[in-house]
Amino acid sequence: MAEGKGYGKCILFNEHFVVYGIPSIVSAISDATVAIAEKTDSGGIQLIDNRPATPGYKEEKKEHQEDSLRRILGAMDISMNANLRITLKGDLFAASGVGASAASCTAIARTLNQLFDMGLDDDRINEIAYEGEKGYHGTPSGVDNTASTYGGMIWFVKGEPNTFDLMKIPQPVEIVMGNTGTVANTKAAVAGVKERREKNPEEYDKIFSRARNIAYDARKALESSDLKEVGRLMNVNHQLLQKIEVSNGDLDALVETARKAGAFGAKMTGGGLGGYMVALTPGESLQEKVSKAIKKKGFSVLKTKIGV
Repeated sequence: MAEGKGYGKCILFNEHFVVYGIPSIVSAISDATVAIAEKTDSGGIQLIDNRPATPGYKEEKKEHQEDSLRRILGAMDISMNANLRITLKGDLFAASGVGASAASCTAIARTLNQLFDMGLDDDRINEIAYEGEKGYHGTPSGVDNTASTYGGMIWFVKGEPNTFDLMKIPQPVEIVMGNTGTVANTKAAVAGVKERREKNPEEYDKIFSRARNIAYDARKALESSDLKEVGRLMNVNHQLLQKIEVSNGDLDALVETARKAGAFGAKMTGGGLGGYMVALTPGESLQEKVSKAIKKKGFSVLKTKIGV
């Protein structure tokens, strides 16, 4: 029997803008998916998914998950006829916006690496997790699996090749992630931005320019632990995401609730049109206060940390 872990993630700045070469800041969170693998005498390859999840999430992603597992096994030269049982569990809620698929890909790659004593390093685990992510996203950016594998905080720029720069912040910081309970359709959101940008190039160029500046200001604020400024920039980033129409009513309501409860800043995170929002809540007392305010509205929350 073997065990492997993959961290969840939170996009702090510039989801969607990242598709167009604008820097994004992404952090691993302390919640993780754990995969346990064991060899069996028969039964072929069994995948048992015991992760906590948004209702309907696992059912909706089942075909993607099966494709992902095939890709991981192929990348690791493990026969599809092997007798294996892989069980997924952990404290990362399987939902849109927290890197749930990448966390499971990383965890599976790590547990199989251990079970078969392959001796693969993190760089290779990350490559395998990326292959697994293709089953879910077609052409993933690679940022989710990188955060899931290495932890910490990442400055990411999409390009040829992609740029991954591990950032250093003084210490982990508490956040609250509020879950709309809706499984986000990231492909639809991305396609919508592309269509609207083509119709309104001048307006969108201004928005995209502001998003680029925010990324550099946010990096400076994070690395110097100026959390008030980080929060302010998160608020501005959310406004830009509203302007490109990837937020929705539930996300906006959760953002407003978090801010009124004292969060330093709050914004949607991930694909948008559902999924999660994130609030910056340094210190356990503020984290608890914001968490309670969101729960009072009838939404579930994830209390976790960035920069782990």
